[in-house]
Amino acid sequence: MKQKINFNAGPAQLPPEVIHDAAIAVRNFKKTGISILETSHRSQVFQDTVEESRALVRKLCGINDDYEILWLPGGGRMQFCMVPMNFLSAGKTAGFIDSGYWASEAAATARFYGDVKILASSKDSNYDRLPIWPEVPKELAYLHITTNNTIYGTQCHNIPDVKVPLIADMSSDILSMKRDYTKYSMFYAAVQKNLGAAGLTLAVIRKDMLSKISNSLPGMLNYKDQATENPLVNTPNVFGIYVSLLMLRWIDEKGIDAVEKENRSKAELLYAVLDNSKVFKPIVTVKADRSLMNVCFTANTPEIEKSFLDACEANDIIGVKGHRLASGFRVSLYNAISLEDVQTLIAVMNKFEKQITDPVAPPKKWGR
Repeated sequence: MKQKINFNAGPAQLPPEVIHDAAIAVRNFKKTGISILETSHRSQVFQDTVEESRALVRKLCGINDDYEILWLPGGGRMQFCMVPMNFLSAGKTAGFIDSGYWASEAAATARFYGDVKILASSKDSNYDRLPIWPEVPKELAYLHITTNNTIYGTQCHNIPDVKVPLIADMSSDILSMKRDYTKYSMFYAAVQKNLGAAGLTLAVIRKDMLSKISNSLPGMLNYKDQATENPLVNTPNVFGIYVSLLMLRWIDEKGIDAVEKENRSKAELLYAVLDNSKVFKPIVTVKADRSLMNVCFTANTPEIEKSFLDACEANDIIGVKGHRLASGFRVSLYNAISLEDVQTLIAVMNKFEKQITDPVAPPKKWGR
């Protein structure tokens, strides 16, 4: 079967090498004679997997032993709960920058556990740009941001220093570029976009934050207990952690500089097509706010949008339909998407646009 190009926002495309190695492990994990799906979470071979994954996270993020590295069950929504449960104590307020749907959801969830203050929002413009960075009150328990907004296609490229603990949801752009991870007191990422398979979250927490946590929380929901028993408060996602290790190895071998360079090239090519198109229109018009990970755009009419989806399907391209809240299209350019994948999409877009705008063009034949 011909391999399709998968531009889905998540679960996202994985590198062929990662899928190959994961498939081998399903049959025989590290020559143990059993599948990784059967491997004990208390075995030495799994402990080695966890330790290697921690070492690679520290290396790729440029952080030291001042940070705990946790592999936690669930996705980003679980962290929307755990962050305020652990760090929003009575009488304190958490600050949020509302830059999109997931940032808004994180704030709404935190309200179940304490006081929340929205410091800035771009909701009034339907999140077509980032909000202006606000003054951050020094008395906040923490400031929560979402570094990349998958639904509308904006991304925070420059984060000012703040004098309160900075916590970031990096689910859709972690390890997609070089950044100073040491300015964050905590960052987390659901792994199914750039770091593996769905059902697992990476949480990285500076150790001094753990002293702020109440002992009244049960172990599964307590970052301090998770760090102490890491990762054995419950039976962890053994297979998921191994797939994330494979992704970390792949990023490390490629090099974070090369990953960023390719991601920028992919995005620049696609945005150039959109900015010069007579058929397609980018949702984010403020170029400085555009995401390198999720390129969101619309077409002139609903009929054209449907025809373009047909053209993509005929060329083995999937996952370009936009989120239901934004409609249109969303092309996710996560690390595993190659430059050649994007060039293939652009060729289809150019052919499609010619068919739409050139009245003497030959009849539609969308296949390659």
